[in-house]
Amino acid sequence: MMDLNLDGRVAIVTGASRGLGRAMVIALVEQGMQVVAVARSMDELKQLELTAPDHIKAVECDMMDRDAVVTLPSIAIETFGRLDVVVNNAGIAPAGKFLEQDQDIWDQVMAVNVTAPAILSREAAKHMVERGSGKIINIASTSGILGKAMLVAYSSSKGALLQFTKALSAEIAKYGVQVNAIAPGAFETDAQKAVLDSPDMLKRRLGKIPSRRMGECTEIGPLVCYLASDLSNFATGGVFVLDGGESCKL
Repeated sequence: MMDLNLDGRVAIVTGASRGLGRAMVIALVEQGMQVVAVARSMDELKQLELTAPDHIKAVECDMMDRDAVVTLPSIAIETFGRLDVVVNNAGIAPAGKFLEQDQDIWDQVMAVNVTAPAILSREAAKHMVERGSGKIINIASTSGILGKAMLVAYSSSKGALLQFTKALSAEIAKYGVQVNAIAPGAFETDAQKAVLDSPDMLKRRLGKIPSRRMGECTEIGPLVCYLASDLSNFATGGVFVLDGGESCKL
């Protein structure tokens, strides 16, 4: 087995209470990392924390609260003594016809999906640049690459997050800090519950995916661990698509 040498390193993972975020926390902890797990649902976070209390610190935070987001790097350093990795995973995806959506929906999506990751990345990168090493991993979406009807605000926000990844990586690579993005496709999460519960909808959805299945949450963990490790030190500004081939299909 390849040793990623992540023992003793510290990460912040947002949107950590369920789905992909929870899977990322578990994968990082299995590699020996300590993780500040961030979300709005403290009950679910506490359950996650109990699985590895010496390695997981549950922190309740609304990503629309800018002042709270700013404090997250300091919490990680005060709790575990350092900060090596930030995984910007928290996001919202309200569906609906764009022409009928209130402006508040757009503002909320941009606040959570773009502004919060930017604030957290900036505050964390200050520590990373000073130390000369660090990893920022932004969880985008294939919707940010191709765009998706009924998810205009979400697609726009994830497209912005991809460009943020590339621009920030170009700016801070010389300081030994790498910034990359992962663009997941359809995964078996609560966001896909309506599809998973309907045989007809599921059949149509899987028909669009060359692999003919959705991703399992555990499948994102190894990629996050790789990008968190020194093995990825020459990878920066990249977009790693994880979608069963859907975005490649003509």
